[in-house]
Amino acid sequence: MAVLDLRFLGDDILSATAAPVADFDAALASLADDMLDTMYSATGRGLAAPQVGISQRIFVTDVSWKEAEPTPLVFVNPQITAQSDETKIGPEGCLSIPDRRFDVPRPVWIDMKWQDIDGAENTARFDGMQAICACHELDHLNGVLITQSGLET
Repeated sequence: MAVLDLRFLGDDILSATAAPVADFDAALASLADDMLDTMYSATGRGLAAPQVGISQRIFVTDVSWKEAEPTPLVFVNPQITAQSDETKIGPEGCLSIPDRRFDVPRPVWIDMKWQDIDGAENTARFDGMQAICACHELDHLNGVLITQSGLET
């Protein structure tokens, strides 16, 4: 396990659409572990592969570790399958845009489907911080930054 170098605003990989993951192998499992180590080291709640220079559709989150036991999640080839019409605007930060905050509108809840590191399909509904974090990281996989979807505070 290793802490990977972060990419920052202005790096071209952050504005590109990431490629789907096709190989569910030891390298993918190692990447997920390294991404979690990097996220925890940077004190973030989520991290997408493009933020560490890898153009693949994988992100990790752990929205509870700062207040409770860690509950890491790994999302491979994630998709939002449904979302609330209601949105909420709230402040967000980004590890690739340090020391800046943006008010970003997000759906109140989302339904997602994704694969785990073994390729198994998963589905779940997320709300609150987990929905915000998943939307934020999925935006990274689509080359969208909070500078484009929110207003700086």
